[in-house]
Amino acid sequence: MAKKSPRLTDEEVAELLRTDERSQDVEIRRVEFAELGEEEASGEGAKASGVSFLWDIPMTVEVVLGETELTVREVMEIGVGSVVELNRSYGEPVDIYLNGRLVARGEVVTAGEQFGVKIKEILVSSEEVAESSE
Repeated sequence: MAKKSPRLTDEEVAELLRTDERSQDVEIRRVEFAELGEEEASGEGAKASGVSFLWDIPMTVEVVLGETELTVREVMEIGVGSVVELNRSYGEPVDIYLNGRLVARGEVVTAGEQFGVKIKEILVSSEEVAESSE
């Protein structure tokens, strides 16, 4: 199948502008967009300062040690001191998700009395991130 141009042809615009009894209350106008300068078209301007407004957007980071499937009966039997076996062995890397997408793997570390994760492998390249945001 041939790729369709993102722009409407003059015939398609004329068809959209045709009025009938269903579209009496709808105003349709052609939109004109300003041309991008060389810096904006290359994305260089956005990298330098255009995305700084995004820095304060909260994102969910999840670290998954492992998972398992249990029946309702098994879940109801869980109590203090119960051990739930996961599908991972000791020492295997944990999965790190960013807003639900697997982006890295790492190992669990302790920092004082807190747990943390040391990143060992990044699974998403900067090119993939740029492509997924388009």
